[in-house]
Amino acid sequence: MRFFVVLGTRPEIIKMSPVIHELERRKLDYSILHTGQHYSYNMDKVFFDVLGLPDAAYNLDVGSGSHGKQTGRMLIEIEGVLEKERPDVVLVQGDTNTVLAGALAAAKLGIKIGHVEAGLRSYDRTMPEEVNRVLADHCSDYLFAPTEVSRKNLLAEGINEKKIFVVGNTVVDALLKNRGLAMGNGNVLDLLDLSPKEYCLVTVHRQENVDNKERFSNILQGLRQIWREFGVPVVYPVHPRSRKQMETFGLHFDGVRLVDPVDFLSFLQLESNAKLVLTDSGGVQEEACIFGVPCVTLRDNTERPETLEVGANMLAGTYPDKIVECAKTMVSKNGGWPNPFGDGTTGQQIVETLCNFPLFED
Repeated sequence: MRFFVVLGTRPEIIKMSPVIHELERRKLDYSILHTGQHYSYNMDKVFFDVLGLPDAAYNLDVGSGSHGKQTGRMLIEIEGVLEKERPDVVLVQGDTNTVLAGALAAAKLGIKIGHVEAGLRSYDRTMPEEVNRVLADHCSDYLFAPTEVSRKNLLAEGINEKKIFVVGNTVVDALLKNRGLAMGNGNVLDLLDLSPKEYCLVTVHRQENVDNKERFSNILQGLRQIWREFGVPVVYPVHPRSRKQMETFGLHFDGVRLVDPVDFLSFLQLESNAKLVLTDSGGVQEEACIFGVPCVTLRDNTERPETLEVGANMLAGTYPDKIVECAKTMVSKNGGWPNPFGDGTTGQQIVETLCNFPLFED
């Protein structure tokens, strides 16, 4: 069998790395295509190097644009590559425009699709990611669900149970493999003058938050109140686009310490040593849960309900008082919840399934 791995964002690179390592370990025939959805391949090359991944065979460098333009551009380019390469299975991960374009291109050419992290649902169709993940699931042949919750979501939508495999989440594999590397990669806490468990870590980047002045302003106000309440630094590695939106909206961030974005290994250090994580990222919700760090999610819903169920996370929305209330509840916890996302063998299970399970025909 010949495999084709399609990815285009840094979270996809991280979460696909265990699958790629397993393909490599088994000396299987595969190629990587990088769409350049968030950054060019040249800018992402450092991620490939840090994670020990081989070079991408194809770099599309599609860049930014509206959802339709970006997805359409990727669809055209990916289709051309797949027509040339004719792999047996195309692998995509998550819920980005890259995932949708990769899955649609493969489906139109009659190539089997494996969707890693299938079955996540926020049940909020206003989120582009929700549309992407639903469409990708319904045209995939192998649906690698991280949890039983995800499996039930897929079954409820009428997807054949023979296509669904509960394998855990590759994020566990990636964190277990790279946490040791992170600890030996210098000390970002010293550089930022932080002490373990004596700061809060913030990530806010989602379009529905940073492109909405009221929501973004409310979040920053809630973070200021947390700084006053807890008396510890509130550290926000802020993406240039989010910083630009602050300036555009004239938002005040006093009490919130803005720092430049940090590399993957440095972020793992910050995350695993934080007193509390406040985020609108789905991946960071998972990572905090795995690290045993309390989390508050700055959204009205989540496609990671498992983090809520085990007590690792709370939904706060964007109202300042609610953010502070949830933060007070979560900082009183000291971890100890079970990890609902698997044992770190997900990459191995995925490749094992692809190699040994007969291709399912409708």
